[in-house]
Amino acid sequence: MKKSIIREYAESLISAFILALIVLTFIARAFKIPSSSMFPTLQNGDRIFVNRFAYRFSKPRRGDIAVFIYPLDNKRDFIKRIAGLPGEIIEIRNGQIFINDKLVNNPSFVAANRYYSLGTYGQGKTKVLENTCFVLGDNSMNSKDSRYWGFVPYENLKGKAFLIYWPPRRIQRLH
Repeated sequence: MKKSIIREYAESLISAFILALIVLTFIARAFKIPSSSMFPTLQNGDRIFVNRFAYRFSKPRRGDIAVFIYPLDNKRDFIKRIAGLPGEIIEIRNGQIFINDKLVNNPSFVAANRYYSLGTYGQGKTKVLENTCFVLGDNSMNSKDSRYWGFVPYENLKGKAFLIYWPPRRIQRLH
């Protein structure tokens, strides 16, 4: 009787481990936040899960928190919020984001964030190129983002952040 209970637990643990490996290998990926560029949404040291298939089946949307290959160094991954989509004209004016001359009312951009007209691409109006997006860090003063190095090609998008899983006091879904 004891052997069967031990065997059941062992089989369950092995099955759970294999399932976790499959999920982490093919569906989700874990990332650690290395800086404060996305503060207050993401804090330095937060650990998050990223849906690796999010942009294979749907297009990026404004407000998504995306992980992507850094355009200036393909060995590094960055995480920022998608602000501008292909064909749109984005402008940062008086700390607010305007798309095609209309104020963005998305709660992700208006909460406590103030955006600054810094960097080459943050000055005046900028048209987002096809198959690219314009990304911004929530902590505008401490974020190197599309205002400095331009657009993120869709092919560089690795996935959409969906959950903070560590530290336990910060566990929450990301929108």
